[in-house]
Amino acid sequence: MIIVPVKEGDNIERALKKFKRKTEKTGVIKELRTRQAFQKPSVVNRRKMMKAVYVQQLRSAEE
Repeated sequence: MIIVPVKEGDNIERALKKFKRKTEKTGVIKELRTRQAFQKPSVVNRRKMMKAVYVQQLRSAEE
């Protein structure tokens, strides 16, 4: 459970910003979106491989 302490006289927008950052760091929303629809393990592995190839190309182009 994510708790954001709000002091008296503190800005609500700032507290919302902190809450959003904390939820983003924990990855709750990201995991929820991935679980909405089932993906075959082969599709997941293919995406990982494609991402790894892309990152490797970026790094090699950087050098």
